Amino acid sequence: MTRVLNSERREAASGKGTSLVVFLHGYGANAQDLLGLADPLAPHMPDTVFVAPDAPEQCAGSPMGYQWFPIPWIDGSSEEDSAAGMERAVGDLNAYLDTVMQQEGISADKTVLFGFSQGTMMALYVAPRRSEAVAGVVGFSGRLMSPELLEDEAVVKPPVLLVHGDQDDVVPPASLPEAADALTAAGFEVYAHVMKGTAHGIAPDGLSVAAAFMREKLGIA
Repeated sequence: MTRVLNSERREAASGKGTSLVVFLHGYGANAQDLLGLADPLAPHMPDTVFVAPDAPEQCAGSPMGYQWFPIPWIDGSSEEDSAAGMERAVGDLNAYLDTVMQQEGISADKTVLFGFSQGTMMALYVAPRRSEAVAGVVGFSGRLMSPELLEDEAVVKPPVLLVHGDQDDVVPPASLPEAADALTAAGFEVYAHVMKGTAHGIAPDGLSVAAAFMREKLGIA
């Protein structure tokens, strides 16, 4: 049985939402962590609704935040617990996406998944395995989970933008080319941007690249 995710929402600046961005936060954060990005993005995407769910579990490593699944080297969980947690979170996220797109009346091809860190891991895993391709996936500072399964398990192949800081000491910068290589080999259209001098975060240049990518893939003139 899937868990219902608490969700925050920002109305389209124009008042008429024809596209959707779903923010997926990182380990130990919450929906509000990324929803604030709607403020700088909205002028460039006025007809876009922005939503952000809280991940389904309270975070052991950050009691005020949430996690999509346990991370063994941070919280001392087992690899089995982590894998089981991720599998359950995938079901939760798929159910959430089905619900929010239906509620907003916005189709998959007008929807972007925008992840950060563990949220990127979720986006890159879930998006290729859904029955309908989203318009694009934006992944900041994350990793591609189970790259060896991607080619066989991908149902759809939405375009992907990977962005990473070259000073990231949480998720190694090498995770970007590793993910890009696996995605490209599996037939995905991949774009990449390295944020110079940036640690584990989202710098203005990275957000600008993401905005341009989303506008293009959503067909915003």
